Amino acid sequence: MPYILLDCDKPIPERMKHTYVYDPEEKIIPACNINTVPGDMTERGCAYAGARGVVGGPIKDVIHMIHGPVGCAFYAWGTRRNLSDNELHRRYCWTTDMQESDIVYGGEKTLEKTCIEAFDEFPQANGMIVYTNCPTALIGDNIDAVADKVEEYVKKPIFPMNCPGFAGVSQSKGHHVFNTMFYRWLKKKREEYPEKCLKEEEKTPYDVALIGDYNMDWDVAVINDLFKRIGVNNVVTFTGNASINDLFKLPDVKLNVVHCQRSAEYIAHMIKDGFEIPFVRVSFFGIKQTTEALYNIAEKLGIPKERVDKVIEKELSAIKEELDFYKSKLEGKKCMVYVGGPRTWHWVRAMKELGIDYVVGCCTFSHDDDYEKLNSNLKKAGIKDALIIDAPNEPELEEAAKMYKPDFMLVGLKERYLFRKFGIPTINSHSYEEGPYAGFRGFVNFARDIYKAVCHPVWNVIQEKEDKFEEYKVKQ
Repeated sequence: MPYILLDCDKPIPERMKHTYVYDPEEKIIPACNINTVPGDMTERGCAYAGARGVVGGPIKDVIHMIHGPVGCAFYAWGTRRNLSDNELHRRYCWTTDMQESDIVYGGEKTLEKTCIEAFDEFPQANGMIVYTNCPTALIGDNIDAVADKVEEYVKKPIFPMNCPGFAGVSQSKGHHVFNTMFYRWLKKKREEYPEKCLKEEEKTPYDVALIGDYNMDWDVAVINDLFKRIGVNNVVTFTGNASINDLFKLPDVKLNVVHCQRSAEYIAHMIKDGFEIPFVRVSFFGIKQTTEALYNIAEKLGIPKERVDKVIEKELSAIKEELDFYKSKLEGKKCMVYVGGPRTWHWVRAMKELGIDYVVGCCTFSHDDDYEKLNSNLKKAGIKDALIIDAPNEPELEEAAKMYKPDFMLVGLKERYLFRKFGIPTINSHSYEEGPYAGFRGFVNFARDIYKAVCHPVWNVIQEKEDKFEEYKVKQ
């Protein structure tokens, strides 16, 4: 039976339905996107973190006002490498710094006063996003009404984002809520600010919006370069390096290109339903997936295949020698992946291209369709017997590492320190080591960072110490 119960989960056997060994002959979707089992020390983030830290945070030219205690504001500030070309972005932490008296008597006046002060101090801001968190949502502060009053005063768009941490089972709910509320707000505000929409004379048959890319280490710049060379015009990205004014143009393009298919596909569906703009799902990680993405986009826009052929041929020629070197060093290495949602399956085929065995895949907040895509990619890559864990806790990760003995791990921000202590090299595949990682040249950066981690001599020193310690224990 493919579902398995890890030794560490015997006190909470409910975790068995979250863990399985992939078998191409079995169609298995683990229990996912549900409440955490009591007793399980989950690694998940909250819904507020998904809204503020992931989707909203990369918008570069607004004041991100956190209506709540300072702890939640600091948590979501400056923790991700969403790069931008705006001096306002990620340099400041704005919050109403709620105190006990505000919680007792209400914080709406404090919020209004703080928002106006922020605009006085930062007149270069083109707008504001106001976020609630758990305390201010529980006391029922009406941030929509305050946003309307402040917007009337400053004459700049203000988006109220009601998504406290308790709104869902994980940060994934925050992605969904931000997408939904932003779409509804945008549809209304486009009527109030028609000058911000794309003018008819500015439109071309090759206009796209890149949906669900957050510009980690300038991924968007790499993707935009590929777009430009095949004749595609990226009008706006939702939300990496995005201006609030540019986001008004989301419904004015010919095609939406969805990169992160977990955090942002929601808004692509809504724009399709509301404005009849189609979307296409892509991945720009790895050679084959990037190639497929470019061909797919070109086909949807009626761009000649020959033009795409030339760009791909030139890119592959430029990276071949360096990529071949890294592949020769990484052939046969084993990889364990622990990331958010889509990157668990984004990296499967990319690992195969480097000759790396994908042995364990763990997802923090994946849904059913993510596991369908993961299983599909495992099948395409010819992988069998990979261990898959939904929303793993630390003991499960540790047991999986001991069972499968990976040569390295692809991780996020938190887990790398623990596994480095175990002597397992880690690569930050969420916020990157030295990116960008998207596209053809980005894939070389990715291979280089794996090589630098796996082949670093420090791991030989650690292994030598462990061997001597084992010898010492035997003698005792």
